[in-house]
Amino acid sequence: MRILLLTQVLPYPPDSGPKVKTYNVIQYLARHHEVTLVSLIRSPNEETHAEKLRDLCAAVYTVPLKRSRLRDLGYLAHSLLSGRSFIMARDACPALDQLLAELSRQHEFDLVHADQLNMAQFALKLPGIPTLLDQHNAVWTIVQRMAAHSASLPRRIFLELEARRLRRYEAEVCQQFDAVVTVSDPDRQALELAMQAQGLPLPTQPFPVIPIAVDAQGEPPVQREANPRTILSMATMFWPPNIDGVLWFANEVYPLVQQAVPDVQFVIAGARPPQRVQRLAEQNPSINVTGYVEDPLPYMQASAALIVPVRAGGGMRVKILEALARGMPIVSTTIGYEGIDLTPGEHLLVGDTPAAFAEALIRLLRDPALGRTLAARGRRLAEERYDWRVVNRELDAVYAALPQPQQRLIAAGEPE
Repeated sequence: MRILLLTQVLPYPPDSGPKVKTYNVIQYLARHHEVTLVSLIRSPNEETHAEKLRDLCAAVYTVPLKRSRLRDLGYLAHSLLSGRSFIMARDACPALDQLLAELSRQHEFDLVHADQLNMAQFALKLPGIPTLLDQHNAVWTIVQRMAAHSASLPRRIFLELEARRLRRYEAEVCQQFDAVVTVSDPDRQALELAMQAQGLPLPTQPFPVIPIAVDAQGEPPVQREANPRTILSMATMFWPPNIDGVLWFANEVYPLVQQAVPDVQFVIAGARPPQRVQRLAEQNPSINVTGYVEDPLPYMQASAALIVPVRAGGGMRVKILEALARGMPIVSTTIGYEGIDLTPGEHLLVGDTPAAFAEALIRLLRDPALGRTLAARGRRLAEERYDWRVVNRELDAVYAALPQPQQRLIAAGEPE
């Protein structure tokens, strides 16, 4: 099939959750289909990275998306006045609309695959081509959970409004696509709940669930130190749920761990940490805020566990899948491993309160053999169930069930 793939972020290098998911989808599709990739970018560096994807894709096009605080204020005002989601309004891009219109006139695509909810608005403007929406998350649930944990009343009110607008938008958009795929059953249920809340009929068949996949078979397990004393957080530090989770851990959980294991260290690795995260290292010399790390292997080798202290989120945490694949022990909240078929105590340890989370880490710091056992079980599961070569086969069945492309105009006023 000739697939037009639309992505909200350039999926290279695969160094964050959304990029890893999409890059591994492209790796699979490139083996079986002809892929034309169109992606929004935010910096000149991304244009350089796009060259790496031209080996996999028939063609790669990039469109700059300009963002600034001033622009965001304008989109916020528009959202408050119009009732439209701020997040969706912020990603509107006339230049991308124009490029897609030109591509659809010049080429015969069998399918437009919109990667993430943000790209739905562009896919739906291409008549005559079957459409698939690849939902990384039920986005409205993320914003709703963020609102629940917000200590600021104005911020909480805004987030609650945004969650309601997103819930309505997601419900309506899912009705307009020929196919919708989700990454987890909780996300599928959340989308169905949104549709019911809007009084919209549910699909005759439930949305297919195709989990996020990683390169479990291609990456070797990490050879960790025999008695590691470091706790590792690896997450994009400009994503609000990750910021919330790290601050919660550092302020409420880590002191309990440090009291029990005085020589413990805490490394926070991830791009663009805000000042309130950077200040953690100033307040506690055992905390290291690294910023973006190009090669995380040394940090992984020194770590007793990867932590996922997420309290607001949706979809699947790719960092958990990658940690499983690399043979890393994991301590997570229940929300953190939501959507991944893991058994607490067998594949990872789980804690939802500061005391429970701390106790899990103390166990791993004091009992390295437990960490090795969890890591081996987790890697085996990742190889069998979450490798991209296995998981993404399910996309072909979804593609095959789509309607055939409608006849389209090849010249103004002339039927094909």
